[in-house]
Amino acid sequence: MRFTELMGKEIINLYDGSRLGNFADADLVLDADEGRVAAIILPPRGGWRSLFGSRQELLIPWEAVRKVGNELVVVDMDPTYSRRQKD
Repeated sequence: MRFTELMGKEIINLYDGSRLGNFADADLVLDADEGRVAAIILPPRGGWRSLFGSRQELLIPWEAVRKVGNELVVVDMDPTYSRRQKD
């Protein structure tokens, strides 16, 4: 699959059915040594900022991706998502 095919897809969490964001807004972390995608980084959204009081990104390990469909990317992550401070 090409990166451009992912651009319009919504990212949904299978764990709780929440919408995490749109792939068009995401960055990818690449593992150059292994030649693979290591993670997806989503920018802060309104809900995250208000819940945690700061600008935090959502880091989704590629291992959490369960399905890439025609319109959705389904991930399975429990509430202990990895969040990092936005620079």
